[in-house]
Amino acid sequence: MLTYSEFGPADAPITLIVHGLYGSGRNWGVIAKRLSDDLRVITPDLRNHGQSPWDDSHSYADMAADLAALIRHLGAPAHVVGHSMGGKAAMVLAHRHPELVGRLIVADIAPVAYSHSQIQFIHAMRAVDLTTVTRRSDAEAQLGAQGVEPALQSFFTQSLDVAEKRWRLNLDTLAAEMDRILGFPELDGQFDGPALFLSGADSDYVTADHRPRIKSLFPRARFAKLPGAGHWLHADKPREFEATVRTFLTAQ
Repeated sequence: MLTYSEFGPADAPITLIVHGLYGSGRNWGVIAKRLSDDLRVITPDLRNHGQSPWDDSHSYADMAADLAALIRHLGAPAHVVGHSMGGKAAMVLAHRHPELVGRLIVADIAPVAYSHSQIQFIHAMRAVDLTTVTRRSDAEAQLGAQGVEPALQSFFTQSLDVAEKRWRLNLDTLAAEMDRILGFPELDGQFDGPALFLSGADSDYVTADHRPRIKSLFPRARFAKLPGAGHWLHADKPREFEATVRTFLTAQ
């Protein structure tokens, strides 16, 4: 079972927020707390991330099965919000287990394969000499020396257990499975529920060319962009992201 945190009243509509690659549920704590006045928000750690179990596989089918098991444990169905890799997992979940998903929000990702590898960040994290790290800023400095930008330094070190001197990321499996993470599985049929594809206006992850593929898999898909936001749209424009999510998920 995935490890998760929970926010909001037990009788409110269940909403999963699914993080992206190298993240964890804790990255979404602030937004989850803000949404919890209307929703019962669940922020899981995906497999090989955070406090959840590690496995040799990191396929989207496996991640979707993990999320399906969590939703059944909580009491189905649930709204699902997924960012980046978490958005891909959410799309596969909606297709394979449509009875478990109410409304779907996919944040800045499309159901396609991407070519920009994220393996360089695994190399950077592996290169950190954890024996010398006594605080997160020590690791950030080492990441910075390797050319990792400050925002990503802070993001990555949220998954660093300083006391145990280890990453809460299964870097070996994530490296071995990078091609699957960047790719996207073939899906049959359609998810007929309400779906919102929310993108950063300054991001190129979701383009007009992707829309026919999205509509073929999610015929009720709607599209929106957050001005002034890039791929990390929830970090760039947290209030606007929160407001858009709230409006879509609580619509009658």
